[in-house]
Amino acid sequence: MAGQKSQARHYRVMMSVLGLCNAGSLAAAINLVIMLNPEDRISIKRGAVLTALGFVYFMTLFELINMAALFTQAGARFRHKYKLSCGEVLDISNKLVSAIQAAFSCVTGAVVCAWSCTRDLLKSSHFMSEAYAWFGAAYFFYDIWSMYMVHVHMTTNADYFKNRIRKVSKPEGPAPEPVKRPSFFSYCRHEPVILMHHLFIGGFGFLVIVYLRGGLGDCVFGFVYLMEASTPCVSLRGVLSRLRLKSSRAYLANGLAMLLVFLLCRVLSLPYVCLLYSRRLGLPYLDAIATLPLGCKISICILLLPQLYWFYLMSAGAVKVFFGTGNGREPDRRR
Repeated sequence: MAGQKSQARHYRVMMSVLGLCNAGSLAAAINLVIMLNPEDRISIKRGAVLTALGFVYFMTLFELINMAALFTQAGARFRHKYKLSCGEVLDISNKLVSAIQAAFSCVTGAVVCAWSCTRDLLKSSHFMSEAYAWFGAAYFFYDIWSMYMVHVHMTTNADYFKNRIRKVSKPEGPAPEPVKRPSFFSYCRHEPVILMHHLFIGGFGFLVIVYLRGGLGDCVFGFVYLMEASTPCVSLRGVLSRLRLKSSRAYLANGLAMLLVFLLCRVLSLPYVCLLYSRRLGLPYLDAIATLPLGCKISICILLLPQLYWFYLMSAGAVKVFFGTGNGREPDRRR
């Protein structure tokens, strides 16, 4: 009994520390930029601090959700109700963090578009575009680690929370034989596409926004940030699937919302930006696109073509589900 109370006290303290670190890192990041003028630039020093705070924020948020689900009575009841394994709990936590990151990205995109697109489409900028590029870049590298942890516990069925309890309580007797976990490199071979996606967005995408865009304004990047609006629906779909609620009305309603938001924010957004560009130049649509540098055209294709493919798969899956021609096959997209 005393041991259980000690364990409960330990986890309450740990969750309090994680909560303070999580809230403090976000507050510190906001405090770093809140006093800037809209068209100020983010220095390397300030940006490096934002990235460090981003790592603290996303990692502590992931651990905080895990601890709430794995080491509290409410979490135990939730796991028992839906018969969740440890790996499934970590996967749900990963998807919740992904949805929160997407919400931050959408707020950034909305502010940037409201400022830049209503002024000079090609030259006007807002500091939030660069600030969140620094802060959000940490998410993509954190998420590689987070997905690896999910992969470890899903493939080994390791009892993560019981191992944590054993470390705290230090029971007598021989310790259980450790489960051999897959290496990080084996995970990389298992999920090469999503890994390359994260490295591309967190690395090259960051460099484009911060360094490589030249004098180009932020309107285009604001719409790119808004492409994350579909991610909460994708994450919720994954969570509902883990909770074995694929047959629920919530799952169907979320699927319809995901299709609509995906169409608006990922498929139609870039063509709409090109329309704004053609109006800015006073040229027909195709003629305006022809004036874009080759690198811009290639970047648009790299961003748009996968969205068209994924939207096709989602639509085909939805048709099969709603018309009863099969279970439907949708891509397990992360972004």
